[in-house]
Amino acid sequence: MKPLFERIAVIGLGLLGGSVAAAARRHGVATRVAGASRSHDARGFALRRQWVDEVGNAADAVSGADLIVLATPVCVMADVLREVAPALRSGAIVTDVGSVKAQLAEMLPGLLPAGVCYVGSHPMAGSHERGIEYARDDLFEDSACVVTDSGQPEAEQRVCAFWQALGARVVRRDPAAHDDQVAWMSHTPHVLAFGFAAALARAPEGSGDLTGGGFRDFTRIAESDPELWSDILTANRKALGAPLAAVSEALRELGRAIEANDPESVERWISGARDALALARRSAPHARSMDEGHPSSQTTHPRPNADPRSG
Repeated sequence: MKPLFERIAVIGLGLLGGSVAAAARRHGVATRVAGASRSHDARGFALRRQWVDEVGNAADAVSGADLIVLATPVCVMADVLREVAPALRSGAIVTDVGSVKAQLAEMLPGLLPAGVCYVGSHPMAGSHERGIEYARDDLFEDSACVVTDSGQPEAEQRVCAFWQALGARVVRRDPAAHDDQVAWMSHTPHVLAFGFAAALARAPEGSGDLTGGGFRDFTRIAESDPELWSDILTANRKALGAPLAAVSEALRELGRAIEANDPESVERWISGARDALALARRSAPHARSMDEGHPSSQTTHPRPNADPRSG
């Protein structure tokens, strides 16, 4: 298969950036893959694994690149783009892996030189682990990847094709709609896990002896990187207000039923919760839009030759 791009540059070689480089190499989506990282260890790791052809500073990596993937924390993406903007060639496309999209869609296009466009991406894949040593060339396979509206249809199609070639199932979203939805489906679960983990400081002595599968499943994401998640949660603070308020009210309702010694009300509450969860899960495989009338609210499935496999 002919490569989709002559040269791609991955800026930031952590878990996601390293996985982008590894998957791009595995699937042959670019003739040449360049990487950039401030970490000497990450640069050496990527070279040893042959996930990149070269590593260096960000400006050198983007020079001549057709596609630039920003895989740094969201809070520094604008600074990185300002640094590399003079080295971007006309016709290049900039995308990213950030968990928040509206903020980036507002900021980043204005930092680009003429002839360069930005198309936002958010691969819904990852781990509570952090670092290139946890990167995998199959991380994106059969996972959703949001590609946002940019007003640049041709560039959007090329970015969609890139993620599809890496095995992802592309979902189109408006940036603001993305932030609202991911606040519910990703960010709020992390907040709840962090909150419960913090409350464990008040648990009776010896409680740790009684942990089981439910405890492990619920608390796994509470082990996520603090710096990364403080960046994500504050960046999406506006969208997080609604789901956090809804969860707080739901817990108050359940708490009142428990305190009233009303098992029938508790049972109805739990049954309603199960029904709501089932509804969310039924829509998840096809990543349906909250507004089917929106022209960008659609799922683009991998092409047959994209070789999607379960990660």
